[in-house]
Amino acid sequence: MCRSIKTLRPPALPEEATEEDIRAAALQYVRKVSGFRAPAAHNREAFDRAVQAVADATAELLGDLEVRGAPARRA
Repeated sequence: MCRSIKTLRPPALPEEATEEDIRAAALQYVRKVSGFRAPAAHNREAFDRAVQAVADATAELLGDLEVRGAPARRA
């Protein structure tokens, strides 16, 4: 798929993924799928909504994953 999207879960990332990490991955995904690096003004709103939706889904996924052998998360 997109080689610049990195794995955001331990142990690939030594710490918990930040909002910035998640948003960067979402942006790369939407760019790849849409074929636009920077959308035209008339597509900007749809592009931005897609990035936010992917970022939200990614954050939810990462929050729900249980990684065996990783230290327990602190609440």
